[in-house]
Amino acid sequence: MPGKIAEFAACPHCTANYRNGRWTWHEAPADATEHVCPACKRIEDDDPAGVLHASGEFAELHRDELIQLIRNIEKRERTEHPLKRIMNITDEDGGFGVTVTDSKLAEAFGQALKNAYDGLLERPPTTSDKQNLVRVRWTRD
Repeated sequence: MPGKIAEFAACPHCTANYRNGRWTWHEAPADATEHVCPACKRIEDDDPAGVLHASGEFAELHRDELIQLIRNIEKRERTEHPLKRIMNITDEDGGFGVTVTDSKLAEAFGQALKNAYDGLLERPPTTSDKQNLVRVRWTRD
């Protein structure tokens, strides 16, 4: 986002607020200016920072369990970091995809799946059209 954010700003969508150079869940002062946070902006623009693709027979058979693990990680991360959020979870051929507002969150999801269920974890290179989009692929058959 271009320009400097006012020292005390509050997101009108999610109530996160900006203070001391970072977004937090602390209550915003009454005189805080309205400013859409980067996570809500990404959601609004449908512009993910990262995507996890989980595939394979294991992913299909244990979809709900894997998504619950992912949601638990997001809940833990979001408690301290308001900009780390799941945007969308979609069914894909042979598995599912998860788009997120923070690239490190996509990597954390992939690493958690690898640690808990083994499988193959890949981070394919970015493409010129989406250089800022981190892609993570986890597969287990």
